[in-house]
Amino acid sequence: MTRKDWKKIVAARDLLGLAEKATLAEIKRAYRRMSKKHHPDMAASRPGDEQPVAMHEITTAYQLLLAYCRDYRFPLVMQQDSLDPEDWWFDRFGQDPLWGKQREE
Repeated sequence: MTRKDWKKIVAARDLLGLAEKATLAEIKRAYRRMSKKHHPDMAASRPGDEQPVAMHEITTAYQLLLAYCRDYRFPLVMQQDSLDPEDWWFDRFGQDPLWGKQREE
């Protein structure tokens, strides 16, 4: 993934107000929340609120994050350090009761 692609993902994450790590359910909830808040029919009825975001921008951000999660299933931030496979596994599944057994050091 290129730096340009990461910038798009970070922009989409920021637009939807997501944390660095987000589940698919959190992405969907953020999309629905933003859609309701910035829908043209709803935004017009609340004068004085912040500038509404175009619905196509919200939908594009949502579709980009869904495609990213479908293809990669990684956190929504660029990783600066590379982990060895065991550390990668425990970073993602260490809290899981089935897969997160105590590491042998």
